[in-house]
Amino acid sequence: MKTICHISFIICSLFANTLFSQTTGNRNVSVTLPVVTLLDVEPAGTITLNFTAPTEAGRAIVNPTGNTSKWINYTSAIAPGGLSRQITASINQTIPGVDIKIQAATASGAGGGTLGTPTGQLTITTTPVTIINGIGGAYTGTGTNNGHRLTITIAPNNYSNLSAVNNSSVAITYTITE
Repeated sequence: MKTICHISFIICSLFANTLFSQTTGNRNVSVTLPVVTLLDVEPAGTITLNFTAPTEAGRAIVNPTGNTSKWINYTSAIAPGGLSRQITASINQTIPGVDIKIQAATASGAGGGTLGTPTGQLTITTTPVTIINGIGGAYTGTGTNNGHRLTITIAPNNYSNLSAVNNSSVAITYTITE
């Protein structure tokens, strides 16, 4: 009887192994990720910065409060082995006696990836200056409260060059490059 019991156990074990066996397979999948470089400044529209005249002789003009309403949004997908990207800012013309300054804040909001690092407050000129560097594969999210908040200020740099100006428009150009 013992022998029959052992034979039955061996046969059941063989069937159990066969019933629970596993096979594998594979398929090739083709993936394409394009190089992407997109930049946007939100919200649309202009900003106005106006100096205030002093109310007493001998006092300096009063600088306007910095504007913090603009945000830089970007999407970046770099090629394998590609360099990091940077964002520069420049103006189309200078205003004699006045500095226009910009500072990008650390990225915040719904983004992800290797977001860029702000370089601190800089004076913008007609020559581009880097305001954010080290951007890798990343996205900031869209609209306000996503990306890098910009602070734009103006201040006199040389009183002897100041002259009254009404509605002088200056365009700030932002560029993302590798």
